[in-house]
Amino acid sequence: MKTYMANENTIERKWFVVDAAGKRLGRLSTEVASVLRGKHKPTFTPHVDCGDYVIVINASQIELTGNKWDDKLYHTHSNYPGGLKTKTAKVLMQEKPIRMVELAIKGMLPKGKLGNQMYRKLFVYEGSEHKHSAQQPTVMELKG
Repeated sequence: MKTYMANENTIERKWFVVDAAGKRLGRLSTEVASVLRGKHKPTFTPHVDCGDYVIVINASQIELTGNKWDDKLYHTHSNYPGGLKTKTAKVLMQEKPIRMVELAIKGMLPKGKLGNQMYRKLFVYEGSEHKHSAQQPTVMELKG
């Protein structure tokens, strides 16, 4: 008996929409990253991008527990000496609410070309409107 290996010709991709309103950032991110990788499918193959497309709406209504709004830090660097900039989660949410969700999900994907390919199938929107209604996405319910 041979081991099944998925390839680009045999993969069937679906579209899912996730409502992030009132959800915890980490719990949402793990489930979305799992769907982007394709781990929810019985045909999952680790070295192939066999995941589905995911649309996350209401990213500005995400929740964090405890003191993370003040204690969680996001760093960026300009690649110049002394170019490190640090923002708290509260400041990042006010400036770019989409970025917080994107960073959490991207950090849970594989690093390198395969992870970049999976990350391109993620679409995050601040409000409840999105422009992918032509793909007829199905609503994905989160476990947690």
